[in-house]
Amino acid sequence: MTIAKNRSMTLEEYLTYDDGTDARYELIDGILVDMGAEADINIVIGSFLFSIFLQFAPHYCIRKGTEIAITGSSNANTRIPDLMVLTEEGAAALAGKSRSMIMLEMPGPALVIEVVSSSNTNRESRERDYTRKREEYAARGISEYWIVDPIEQVVWVLTLSDQNYIEEKFTGDNLLRSSYFPQLKLSANKVLTGGVSTDSSR
Repeated sequence: MTIAKNRSMTLEEYLTYDDGTDARYELIDGILVDMGAEADINIVIGSFLFSIFLQFAPHYCIRKGTEIAITGSSNANTRIPDLMVLTEEGAAALAGKSRSMIMLEMPGPALVIEVVSSSNTNRESRERDYTRKREEYAARGISEYWIVDPIEQVVWVLTLSDQNYIEEKFTGDNLLRSSYFPQLKLSANKVLTGGVSTDSSR
């Protein structure tokens, strides 16, 4: 299906869109946004966290590359988080689908993690993770949202309360506190280095 990239499209059009490339797109207010290539540290952090959550959740609930449809303006919006942990109900709703996308009628993820662009000049990307996605994920009812920022060397854990997130900041050897995974013992430094760290705490 061929659609001009600079014109608004519906979610239905996006679901059938194929420009013949391997480019990753999100749909923001109905407009295709090329996500571009990721920095190596972002990939390493995502892989490390995947391995960590295997201790607490089945592999089929831990997702990289799965899309999520987001409520927002009157136009269609989708996101591709760096990592998601689904509930069993969410994984069951996706099973057998031709496209790995969590639609609006499906149960939302328990946890979404975004690794912020490692470029401190990419303000638009950083603004998306810190502000817009925060609003979108809260509206979607996602109970926990992590913002991992390698530039600022901080991990923010946001916990949903009355449709808004309460945030907690973690740096250095501080152990993260997760309401969904209370058994987690993992320092901010471990996360920010993708596990390649002299910090002995996990």
